[in-house]
Amino acid sequence: MHYWLMKSEPNEVSIDDVLATPARTVPWFGVRNYQARNFMRDVMQVGDGVLFYHSSCAEPGIVGLAEVASTPYPDATQFDAGGKYFDAKATPEQPRWVCVDVRAISKTRPLALSALRALPELGDMALLKRGNRLSITPVTGRQWQAILARLTPALGAPQNSP
Repeated sequence: MHYWLMKSEPNEVSIDDVLATPARTVPWFGVRNYQARNFMRDVMQVGDGVLFYHSSCAEPGIVGLAEVASTPYPDATQFDAGGKYFDAKATPEQPRWVCVDVRAISKTRPLALSALRALPELGDMALLKRGNRLSITPVTGRQWQAILARLTPALGAPQNSP
């Protein structure tokens, strides 16, 4: 099993949006970085744990737990000529970008980026490295456990964990 931190802007897809869907599942679309794509395409497996992270907001941080819910498949947004994720070089026969489905497990109390930076056991976490802007980064088992120890489910949220 692997663990991941996956960033989403809450005005595009929030943890609340995912929890409100009937299956609590959404496609993780719009990834346009080759390294992040390769994580989805080559490494992610159904059942892998996900830290759901809100970025580009007033208080960036971890807001929920999720799991990878599908194998990779072509990201349909690459073919939408009017969309912000369009890629003119991608074709249905030779797609360049993939996505996976992500299933929300529970909303947690927010764990802000500043709080993550304050934890010595996360000093080597990819998210916290200078210049890292990847939307998907691996999380070690040790980092996963350190973060889980500091998260508590939000009131009324399902309390399973991946």
